[in-house]
Amino acid sequence: MKNEISFEDFTKVDIRIGTIIEVYDFPKAYKPAYQLLIDFGNLGTKKSSAQITGLYTKKELLNRQILAIVNFKNKQIANFISECLVLGIENNQHKIVLLQASKPKLKNGEQIS
Repeated sequence: MKNEISFEDFTKVDIRIGTIIEVYDFPKAYKPAYQLLIDFGNLGTKKSSAQITGLYTKKELLNRQILAIVNFKNKQIANFISECLVLGIENNQHKIVLLQASKPKLKNGEQIS
């Protein structure tokens, strides 16, 4: 388990629902990844690099709603600037399983509370 944080620390993390609207291969990434463009409604679109090639095809990802942290500082990954962090869990085969809402078609940009 990681170090304990306060509730105030948790409230600083801005997790939102978004829809993947574009997916590209990312051959320059150190580990296999896709480049994603995600629609967060009123927040606009954000780019992300996601190491999710093991379980998802580009076609499966297109129009899928996901959860992401949108208030991280931008991070350069190879020649790409990632603007948010898509959330997932590593399974026992060391592949990332995306976290998503249990009910489909929520409003993009809705904040997780």
